[in-house]
Amino acid sequence: MSVITVERKILEKNDAIADQNRKFFEERNLFVINLVSSPGSGKTSLVERTIDLSKDRLKISVIEGDLQTSLDAERVAKFGVPVVQIVTHGACHLEAALVRDALTQLKDLQAGLLIIENVGNLVCPSGYDLGEDLKVVVVSTTEGDDKPLKYQAMFRNASALIINKIDLLPYLNCSVDALKKNALSINPALQVFETSCTTDAGLEDWINWLRSNLKNK
Repeated sequence: MSVITVERKILEKNDAIADQNRKFFEERNLFVINLVSSPGSGKTSLVERTIDLSKDRLKISVIEGDLQTSLDAERVAKFGVPVVQIVTHGACHLEAALVRDALTQLKDLQAGLLIIENVGNLVCPSGYDLGEDLKVVVVSTTEGDDKPLKYQAMFRNASALIINKIDLLPYLNCSVDALKKNALSINPALQVFETSCTTDAGLEDWINWLRSNLKNK
């Protein structure tokens, strides 16, 4: 029982800070997504292509989460957008307090899109609110089509699913139809995108969805 109590207290503290973050975002008309996935799904490539293809249509800032390095932030910085790296030193997810601290390093955040790229992990990030508007889960075709069944909490808590690396489908034993069916059986409300960061397939639909959400906010 004591373990459950400690966990509840940790989450309560996180949620309180997440609410503070949410108020910060709302005051600045920021649409915020929490991008989550397993390692190697292509999250950072997706962020790069999103920035490059929408640089004249969206004002984008980025918070990168990683276990040990600043490599992802260095990649994103090449596109000339505000970016800050959170290094968790082994922690398997971002928490609201880490995001709050990172926000102090992003200057002039106003009316745009903030992408929080979480640590590569489909377990822990599902339970931590960062103050974001939506969670977006990325699954690559290289991971197979049963990921939603194995990590149901993440898909249940997400608002959108990106099926990435569809250009590799001819070489893989993966069914996009099965993947979507599995995901939608857990969360029928998921908005689904099929993308490739190599061919740019599906990215325009993804970017238009982001713009629509930002406009609505």
